[in-house]
Amino acid sequence: MGFENKIASREIQQWLYENGKTLATAESCTGGRIAEAIIAVPGASKYFLGGIIAYADEVKKNVLGVSPETLAEHTAFSEETAIEMVAGACRVLGADYAIASTGVAGPGGSTPEAPVGTIWIACGAPGNIQTCKLEEDFGRDINLAIATSKALRMFIDFLKNT
Repeated sequence: MGFENKIASREIQQWLYENGKTLATAESCTGGRIAEAIIAVPGASKYFLGGIIAYADEVKKNVLGVSPETLAEHTAFSEETAIEMVAGACRVLGADYAIASTGVAGPGGSTPEAPVGTIWIACGAPGNIQTCKLEEDFGRDINLAIATSKALRMFIDFLKNT
């Protein structure tokens, strides 16, 4: 994990500590990288409740409660799915906030609607969820690194505006 992510994690820690709030993650394509960045800061157990790696659609549906209609109509690689993943992580893990990611990191798995590099990130709390779409393909490793860094920065911006 890079220095930038450690700084972002520390900033998240400070805000959550000061405000007595908790965080969870629901990750598909990033496979736990966002959670790994969050727990890199000592003391994360005071505010980080856990993460769900929802790589398969069945986990998105059965654990996070992403509706089958959302997956059928919008696919797993959609803004709608990312939003439902945030709400599901908050509900299932009892967190105040959650960060979610879903998309196509590559090199395979793309569709015409979601080419490689399409990654949706969402963060917030049920009723107040922000999203961001990444669309460029820099290769799998870089796509995942960018998505992780963007998710952390996006959550910091969300917290600052809360």
